[in-house]
Amino acid sequence: MTALKHLDLKSVPCPLNVVKIKLALEKLSKNEHLIVELDRGEPEEMVLNNLKEMGCFFTQIKGNEKYIKIKILNEN
Repeated sequence: MTALKHLDLKSVPCPLNVVKIKLALEKLSKNEHLIVELDRGEPEEMVLNNLKEMGCFFTQIKGNEKYIKIKILNEN
């Protein structure tokens, strides 16, 4: 069974949001999920690109013009 953790990073500037996500992922157990909310634009681009570089599996679960919500699986 997987557990869900939530991180609200709306209004958090780059690259601080990337750092906070990395730290949160390090605290998760294998197969736990992290739900992250962040602003559209540069924060969205930086975080998603960084997650791709790290080889993380993630999906968008919600979004609107102002923010996006993603679910990241911790496979480590």
